[in-house]
Amino acid sequence: MKNILLFTLYFFSITTLFSQTEKEKVESTITKNQIEGHIYFLTDDLLKGRETGTHENKIAASYLANTLRGYGVKPNPKTGTYYQNVSLTKTSPPKNVSISINDKEHQNKVVVKAIEIDYNGDAVFLGYGLKEDYKGKDVSGKIIVIRAGSEDNKSTFGAYKLIKQKDELAKSNGVIGIIELVNADEKSWNFIDHFFNKDHLEVAIEENKNGKELAHVWIQDKDGNISEEVSSNKNLKTTLKMDNQTTAPVLSQNVIGIIEGTDPKLKNEYIIYSAHYDHVGIGVADKTGDTIYNGARDNAVGTTTVLSMAENLAKYPTKRSALFILFTGEEKGLLGSKYYVENPVLPLSQMVYCFNSDNGGYNDTSLATLFGLYRTTASQNIIDAVSTFGLTANDDPAPEQGLFDRSDNVNFAKKGIPSPTFSLGFTSFDGDVTKYYHQASDEADSLDYDYLLKFFRAYVLSGRKIANDPITPFWVEGDKYEDAGKELYKQTN
Repeated sequence: MKNILLFTLYFFSITTLFSQTEKEKVESTITKNQIEGHIYFLTDDLLKGRETGTHENKIAASYLANTLRGYGVKPNPKTGTYYQNVSLTKTSPPKNVSISINDKEHQNKVVVKAIEIDYNGDAVFLGYGLKEDYKGKDVSGKIIVIRAGSEDNKSTFGAYKLIKQKDELAKSNGVIGIIELVNADEKSWNFIDHFFNKDHLEVAIEENKNGKELAHVWIQDKDGNISEEVSSNKNLKTTLKMDNQTTAPVLSQNVIGIIEGTDPKLKNEYIIYSAHYDHVGIGVADKTGDTIYNGARDNAVGTTTVLSMAENLAKYPTKRSALFILFTGEEKGLLGSKYYVENPVLPLSQMVYCFNSDNGGYNDTSLATLFGLYRTTASQNIIDAVSTFGLTANDDPAPEQGLFDRSDNVNFAKKGIPSPTFSLGFTSFDGDVTKYYHQASDEADSLDYDYLLKFFRAYVLSGRKIANDPITPFWVEGDKYEDAGKELYKQTN
């Protein structure tokens, strides 16, 4: 009688398991209490904003690794642990910098490229410092003063994207230093100051510098008054003095785990579920005196999507296998993902999709926003999954921000792997998005957890649909990364 009872209970449990719908499987593992627990831990003041290379960032990594361990996720197959060490180089900005134009010293400045320099002499105003601006100008051995960005894009992000191009043009024309005038309000300048006047990290490589470096600084030019003054002055005199930067090695970690798929054939294909867990650390105090940038939206939310996926797949694995990667160093220039794609723990050709999650904020709780929604053939799976939980999937509403190329997904896309980013819902990159983006106010208790419950469930169901689809996802025809994908997967047509 006892054996019959045990058999009946076993049969009932198996029948229940297989009779569950995909929606029910998702709902059974993702609860509001669980997601609150992850987010409140990752945003605790004790972690001091999880800045890459800090002790607190390592605590966050340990929490993630042991959470995966607790779910029964298998570790990194190359190390037997849940870590992938990422060797970085920390560069500290010069301590002493002074800049003046026509005897007027400027205090609001940041160093973009540092060399030891002590210059006092002529300068040339050179428009935006682009190719056409050099025509007929003798700038060899001189400092140039330029406007930030370009005629078509005067934003600070536009200026940032042009740094390398402007530096290369300047060096090829013999320029020894660039003073770039950035029209930025106080809020934007605080962000710039926080970004540049801190230690910077890069993936450690052997230095092989060819040619002479130059100095490059940004000066705040609020309302463009400095630009107006210097553009009409044909006799510019400048001083530019700075120490050199210093460097030191830093070790950080990506956190990695694996769950094998159930299909004999499809388990050889992997879906990557990824997010970055670092944030920007300590910054400028807000009006309350808070200096800790806790990073709830960016990116404790994204990190929790991956943990939610891992917990679900550990209980209900899909046909395709899963590779979970939680990156360090995203805020320092996508460093963890940059390192990973050059040092993968499994062949990149087996990675058929990278489902990234990264966030700035939200201003519409009826949406889940995806950068690259319609760029892969998996879009309908995502649209259907999101609608299952009462949300609507919308494509990137702010293409001018270049958000697809500003998160870890882009490093996988460049290798050819279809790689959208799943993000909190917004209709414009302003208001309640910029209110919290890289601000001390991005705290766990400022989030709408009823909305997040739908959001996390939508992400997990999307992943499940893609991982169980008999058709392997790919880029849509004509996408800029389609050729890279054909090369990676050895497609001939």
